[in-house]
Amino acid sequence: MFRLDPSYVGKVWPAFMWGVTIVAAVGCCIGFKEFVWFMSVGYGFAVMFIGAFHLIFGLLNQTLTPATAIISILFMIYGFRLGGYILMRELKNKNYRKTLESTGSTKAMPIPVSLFMWAYSMWMYTAQTSALSYRVMNGVKKDNIFAWIGIIIMILAILGEATADKQKSAAKKINPKRFCDTGLYRYCRCPNYFFEVLFWVGVTVTGIGAVQGKQWIMVLIALVLITYVMYNSASRLELRHEKNYGLDPEYQKYSDTVPLLFPFTKQYHSMKVYRD
Repeated sequence: MFRLDPSYVGKVWPAFMWGVTIVAAVGCCIGFKEFVWFMSVGYGFAVMFIGAFHLIFGLLNQTLTPATAIISILFMIYGFRLGGYILMRELKNKNYRKTLESTGSTKAMPIPVSLFMWAYSMWMYTAQTSALSYRVMNGVKKDNIFAWIGIIIMILAILGEATADKQKSAAKKINPKRFCDTGLYRYCRCPNYFFEVLFWVGVTVTGIGAVQGKQWIMVLIALVLITYVMYNSASRLELRHEKNYGLDPEYQKYSDTVPLLFPFTKQYHSMKVYRD
């Protein structure tokens, strides 16, 4: 059985990282079918494949710690749930499909643009999961308290995002033309995006003590980028809601009193929306 010698970590790391990137590339190549899928369905599948890659690598080398195994499995669960949910929603929900078409999200892109997005996506997902990659390649043999704190945060985020998606789907079945303001949507208007950020915060926490020195650059850049992406997504959703519900007094009260993305803050509107 092949075993990873820690003294060769520096030599093995580039090859291992390329392996993670290739796996991410396979996961998000579904974006060539629908451009928007590079950052949605492909995002989920890439994270799922990366989790499986780390788990298989650790099993083959007998280097898995309990935390490393759990983090890998959580990546698989998170990616499968997210990618599968988005795919089924777009294939089965005709109203949502019409919304995407109205925003131009389903518009075909030139091949060079798709190739660029594919390259960016595979790098982004490699970077987002790099805390786990560094844990493996740095030869971590003992899990510290931060690994378990991060795992708890990741689990809560997965449960929270799944609950938010379920609550919104249930609300839309009752009244498709009304905004959702029940359940977790009473605490922020985009709880699914909030839990997305929280999941990657948890991943980052697991890296404390396992990620070393300059390795933190990639981990933290990825966290900042995904936070920006989620905030931008919340801002675009807010603009769409303003268009659909802006004249509704109930929506105005809701959006002026419930935070946009981060619960228990006073950040009610993005910079793109102004209210007198």
